[in-house]
Amino acid sequence: MGTLSIINARVVTMNARAHGATNDAQSGARHGAAMNELGVIENGHVCMRDGVITSVAPGHPASLVGEVIDAAGRVCMPALIDCHTHLCFAGDRWSEWERLRAGESYESILAAGGGIMSTVRATRQATLDVLTQALGDRLRALVNLGVGSVEVKSGYGLDWQSELKMLNAIGEAAKNTPQLVVATCLGGHAIPADNAAWPEQFAAHIAQLARQFPGVAVDAFCERSALSVQQCREIFAQAKKCNVPRRLHTDQFNSMGGVAMAIELGATTVDHLEAADESSMTAVATSKTIAVLLPCSVYALGGSYARGRSLIDQGAAVAVASNANPGSAPTIDLRFALHLAVRHCGLSTSEALTAATWNAACALGIETKVGSLHAGKRADAIVLEERDERALTHGFAGPPPRHIVLAGKLISYRH
Repeated sequence: MGTLSIINARVVTMNARAHGATNDAQSGARHGAAMNELGVIENGHVCMRDGVITSVAPGHPASLVGEVIDAAGRVCMPALIDCHTHLCFAGDRWSEWERLRAGESYESILAAGGGIMSTVRATRQATLDVLTQALGDRLRALVNLGVGSVEVKSGYGLDWQSELKMLNAIGEAAKNTPQLVVATCLGGHAIPADNAAWPEQFAAHIAQLARQFPGVAVDAFCERSALSVQQCREIFAQAKKCNVPRRLHTDQFNSMGGVAMAIELGATTVDHLEAADESSMTAVATSKTIAVLLPCSVYALGGSYARGRSLIDQGAAVAVASNANPGSAPTIDLRFALHLAVRHCGLSTSEALTAATWNAACALGIETKVGSLHAGKRADAIVLEERDERALTHGFAGPPPRHIVLAGKLISYRH
């Protein structure tokens, strides 16, 4: 892979301390006020060798060998991490967009067999090769936006063979991208009309999932139009028994007790939270579970944004993700999600950057590999066009990064 150095940069390390921070010193997601810690080095360098960061420090490196990027004062920071996406799918939902604009609700479309179920039908019919190719195309588009790590969910199969097909497609696509790809099995996404017993069947398959796809988390959607709290509890209880990480979509439209259940059963994240009541907000804020905000869904569907400011002020650890999917968040731009998180969820720019780097890495369990610029970590970094990191959340869709380095390889170079 060779050697690469980024010099003369405003280095936003995302370390707890700008100099000498260790992974042990910053273990776990950052909560509350700690989310403002960016570990900025005003004029520094990042050196990499064979895909690994070797040095992050002020000034120039002692020697320069190999490829050199002169940032000329621009921001160098960790590559972004999108910790919640639904990028593996077939078909489209363009007609749903018109129905939403005509006044139908997302839940009513889902109840009528559209929404998620429309994508389920198309994804079931698609071959493994078709899903793999489509996902690969989307991942390449994310690279150009500076996303170095991305979570991709299954969940548009809703029968065991189709869910396995999706997980295999994610695995195949991951082999052909420079990004770090993390798969999640969203078997509890919805209840198909042709099989009311699917949630229980999915729970029964989790032991097999753990053997076949070690480390892959399970996920479910706790909503009136999806799975009940009890159905999600059964899935989570089986996952906990099998030592499988747990994540939950919850409180998007209704607060039903999903947050409390997820925290009780040790969920890594609770995602959405637009409709979370006060007791749910407090439960998240006083737990180790990470709140993942998905503001692009609210932008697309309407409604109230998650109260990110209140969560952080109460001490929560917050991440932000695109929720990229063909229906309720038809975008792949994590930067737009960060803009919305600042504009509508009340986060500061520093909190938003933490939410899309360090805390996002913690949400996926990959914080020892990525999420900060630290010697020994995977060499994923971006150099912004701008000289101030606040630019990243200011624009609706600003220019892509000037330079993108993934696993120590220069992927994109703009003069």
